Amino acid sequence: MINMKVVILCGGKGTRLRDHTEMPKALVEIGNKPVLRHIMEHYAHYGFNEFIICLGYKGEMIKQYFLENKWRDNNLTIDKEEVDYHNLKREDWKITLVDTGKESTKAERLKCVEGFIKEGGDRFFVSYGDDLSNVNLKKLLEFHKAHGKIATLTTIQPVNQYGVINFDEENPDIIKEFKEKPKMSDWINGGFFVLNTSIFDYINPGEELEKEVAEKLTKEKQLQAYRHPGFWKTMNTLKEVQELNQLSGELPWKKFEDDMKEEE
Repeated sequence: MINMKVVILCGGKGTRLRDHTEMPKALVEIGNKPVLRHIMEHYAHYGFNEFIICLGYKGEMIKQYFLENKWRDNNLTIDKEEVDYHNLKREDWKITLVDTGKESTKAERLKCVEGFIKEGGDRFFVSYGDDLSNVNLKKLLEFHKAHGKIATLTTIQPVNQYGVINFDEENPDIIKEFKEKPKMSDWINGGFFVLNTSIFDYINPGEELEKEVAEKLTKEKQLQAYRHPGFWKTMNTLKEVQELNQLSGELPWKKFEDDMKEEE
């Protein structure tokens, strides 16, 4: 186990998911497994196994999920009041679940778990509870250490939700080709932060991580971008949940660089 904390922000209500609004967004299933578990398995693949889960809307359901994992994932025999587990599966994970408020901003949620974070050193990861990616987390951490800034933000090029048309250069009325949902040229926030604990000096009540806090860091040139060209997809809408479930057979968020090199 690598001694570096991973904070996952799971306070979202998922109001745009319609069929899933009775549960926290982080428990919405992708391929018969909550999206939160996919994210945690991503970190665990790289050896980062110590998690702090920031709870908000229906956070008790996330607590219940982890408390029930032992019997859910294993065969068992119940003899009177004793339970015998067969082929017991154990993950080498340490999970701290913290209620951080139902209406808190992401920055306020971070501030709520400051004490837990500082027990594990002067750097930590932060992820949203609804983004899946195959970003190389070790390279991300190495990049953060190398530039010496307070914060690193993973940036990605989103896929255009529409097909686009390219026109002939000599005759702009002639269609040259169709491109089905290409990557956009712009880069956006893909989550997967690495932060130094000095970030807490930049957080005030009511401020948002991606707005006021990011603006302060940017002004002081303390926010660096790590460009990730690989897979990334968020889960904000029911359509995006359906699209991720369609990909659950391929698991593109589990096609990690080190595994792919071994296959070559």
